[in-house]
Amino acid sequence: MISAFVLISARPDRIADLASELADVEGVAEVYSVAGDVDVIAIVRVHEHEQLADVVTGHIARLYGVVSTRSMVAYRAYSRHDLEAMFALGSD
Repeated sequence: MISAFVLISARPDRIADLASELADVEGVAEVYSVAGDVDVIAIVRVHEHEQLADVVTGHIARLYGVVSTRSMVAYRAYSRHDLEAMFALGSD
């Protein structure tokens, strides 16, 4: 599974509607409106890099109100659950 964080700058009057529209895009797992340098972050999860390109350039970037996108592909995921399981090995 390929996970990517797509940072989206949007027209201010479109942020709320755009977030809802992004949540309906196939491959988009989560959407957050955020404060800072970007307006919305979409978490994309797909099986192949080609699918990632299609979701970002073929769907997200074409939505009305998207000014620009910047994508970051995740290499490895860490979670508290995974870390606790790792440190619990051999403690029985």
